[in-house]
Amino acid sequence: MAGKNSGDNRTRTSVSIFIIAGLCCFFYLLGAWQRSGFGKGDSIAVAVTKTAGENCDILPNLNFETRHAGEAGGTDESEEVEELKPCDPQYTDYTPCQDQKRAMTFPRENMNYRERHCPPQEEKLHCLIPAPKGYVTPFPWPKSRDYVPYANAPYKSLTVEKAIQNWVQYEGNVFRFPGGGTQFPQGADKYIDQLASVVPIENGTVRTALDTGCGVASWGAYLWKRNVIAMSFAPRDSHEAQVQFALERGVPAVIGVLGTIKMPYPSKAFDMAHCSRCLIPWGAADGILMMEVDRVLRPGGYWVLSGPPINWKVNFKAWQRPKEDLEEEQRKIEEAAKLLCWEKISEKGETAIWQKRKDSASCRSAQENSAARVCKPSDPDSVWYNKMEMCITPNNGNGGDESLKPFPERLYAVPPRIANGLVSGVSVAKYQEDSKKWKKHVSAYKKINKLLDTGRYRNIMDMNAGLGGFAAALHSPKFWVMNVMPTIAEKNTLGIVFERGLIGIYHDWCEAFSTYPRTYDLIHASGLFSLYKDKCEFEDILLEMDRILRPEGAVILRDNVDVLIKVKKIIGGMRWNFKLMDHEDGPLVPEKILVAVKQYWTLGDTNSTSSQ
Repeated sequence: MAGKNSGDNRTRTSVSIFIIAGLCCFFYLLGAWQRSGFGKGDSIAVAVTKTAGENCDILPNLNFETRHAGEAGGTDESEEVEELKPCDPQYTDYTPCQDQKRAMTFPRENMNYRERHCPPQEEKLHCLIPAPKGYVTPFPWPKSRDYVPYANAPYKSLTVEKAIQNWVQYEGNVFRFPGGGTQFPQGADKYIDQLASVVPIENGTVRTALDTGCGVASWGAYLWKRNVIAMSFAPRDSHEAQVQFALERGVPAVIGVLGTIKMPYPSKAFDMAHCSRCLIPWGAADGILMMEVDRVLRPGGYWVLSGPPINWKVNFKAWQRPKEDLEEEQRKIEEAAKLLCWEKISEKGETAIWQKRKDSASCRSAQENSAARVCKPSDPDSVWYNKMEMCITPNNGNGGDESLKPFPERLYAVPPRIANGLVSGVSVAKYQEDSKKWKKHVSAYKKINKLLDTGRYRNIMDMNAGLGGFAAALHSPKFWVMNVMPTIAEKNTLGIVFERGLIGIYHDWCEAFSTYPRTYDLIHASGLFSLYKDKCEFEDILLEMDRILRPEGAVILRDNVDVLIKVKKIIGGMRWNFKLMDHEDGPLVPEKILVAVKQYWTLGDTNSTSSQ
């Protein structure tokens, strides 16, 4: 009997060694895929994948999972996998919910036509969006801030329209971004220096910022080195490819507009909001757009308005606008700011800065005959496709109080929404347990994919962010994470994510995300497919992931084995290389991990899909 056990042990040891050797080989090949692209990969990928191959110290109990085929999910692996074909070349830069042809069928009033208008199910594309011919891996940060390969976004209109404003210049096979803007011709750095003389940008008090009408997002790009992360947005194609350029540069940005719908962010999310010649009619409709900014601005936060109508008396001739119109526009803005209890703390040149009072209720009670209407008691974070309201969101009742720590302390400090018991079912103990869990998960991810810490991935997305644990555990100045809160999630915790000094957005994954194709380097999703199991088709979600993922980008999916078996079958028909693996705690845990790399291919390529 002892001899049999000894033999079994030797067999298991041999199998373990074989599996570990196989893991090393796989991840060496994974790294090779990351830098391949028929010679199109970047030099940093070459260096880090070589290191990954030489230092393969994968956890012995982190095994590939091949035993579960046909179990739990009832998937018949003998069924033929449907191969998904490339889309027509006209869809290279397709943004389904901001498609220009569809947009033009909607009213232009209040920018309605530039808001989200998604295609119905029967009109969705069931094909893979191709990259343009010659597509290359973007430059690593911080070089990407200043240079973007021309082949990745081959649109020159901005180099002509904004030639004298230092937005972007075309230089051979790259675009160069000098850091200028319409309102900061001397560069974003000097402009931010001016703001920092009034706004506490340097000490961690201001961490999250909102840039409305961002252009190519140079303001957000240069805030990064000051440890401030900006969520930038601009409409689709009001200037060609501006948001696409921002994301190619490695700057957080989405396609969006201030129109009739509430912004997809929770209340009291941002420490600062900014408009630099953003062409938004702030004084119109009794200041409703300023009320929406007030909703997402934290008490004590700052609003910066740079450009018309500020200092109109000096600039009306240069702006080629009647001084009467500018005077009336500024009057309306000042009136709305007073109603909101914003205090103007600076006006210098063409830039004015207001601060939102922390105790706005007492401010309004002191105003005689105030026309302010406070919003009815409701959830101020319920925003998805909801219309803006002509009312002021009260400060009390949903976090954002003075206990918020400066960054980076706030990354792991207990967020006010949790400390005040404002999110049902999320206690301090559960928050701390969640943080510990994600530190463990991310530690395992870094052993799986050694490129995570190298800067190879700049734009990262978490499709089901929860409390922001993944982004917090991964935090580094080398990259940023877009934390997405599914609108169907059991708990709305996006406000907590912002209180940690992270950024995020609401979204329903039954629809396309508000971004251009190929704008994320790494996509992570935990429990997402279980969440959407009976809500919409897995294939639609996976095709959207493929649309927004760069060639040679990586995917990490964490979910129950039965769900991942179904996902794995669909991926088998996509141009992804993938493996299904055990949970880091071993094969008995029903939750598994699927890792994948999107193959490099462009318009006209005919290389076949690789399944496993």
